[in-house]
Amino acid sequence: MARAAKTKAVARRGMMLVLSSPSGAGKTTLSRRLLEADKDIDLSISVTTRKPRPGEIEGHHYHFISAAKFDRMVANNELLEWAEVFGNRYGTPRKQVMRSLKQGRDILFDIDWQGTQQLREQARDDLASVFVLPPSMKELERRLHKRAQDDKQTIKTRMTKAGSELGHWAEYDYVILNDSLRSAFKQVCTILAAERLKRQRQPWISSFVRNLINQQ
Repeated sequence: MARAAKTKAVARRGMMLVLSSPSGAGKTTLSRRLLEADKDIDLSISVTTRKPRPGEIEGHHYHFISAAKFDRMVANNELLEWAEVFGNRYGTPRKQVMRSLKQGRDILFDIDWQGTQQLREQARDDLASVFVLPPSMKELERRLHKRAQDDKQTIKTRMTKAGSELGHWAEYDYVILNDSLRSAFKQVCTILAAERLKRQRQPWISSFVRNLINQQ
């Protein structure tokens, strides 16, 4: 029994959980709920070249850096993924994510399809990706207006871009429809629980099974 307990104590490898959607479809709200409900997952803090929005805190929402520093990070291969969105660049620092995965911590990503593709190329076995669909384009536009973060022209641009973003849904491991926030959140939690149980994320199992066999 003591041997089995010791084996189970071996930390599993962490995973990267990606939530993607067009702006306004709900990925950020779902991300916030997941972080509040599950203490075993951390938000990946991206670097960005854009200016902070009202209420955003350095090191909590983003690391706000200069374009020159961003260029250096790209050149030095310090980013797992990066993309330009609406004239600003966003990227994921490689070092902090890899450290967390090794320590058995899960990392949540609120990124677009471009970033997800790059993460898949860099670390496919560590990735689980979820695409969040809006119930309709009309509802998507209503949500963008309701959140009051953008002017009318920006909302129009986001709606135009939403069509091309939706075209990438089939590249994801899971797709959920966010017509009910409660239902969508439950589905995200179910996906996370199942992904944590995958064989490759539980390195202790191999030794545990050998011990079981040796007990015969």
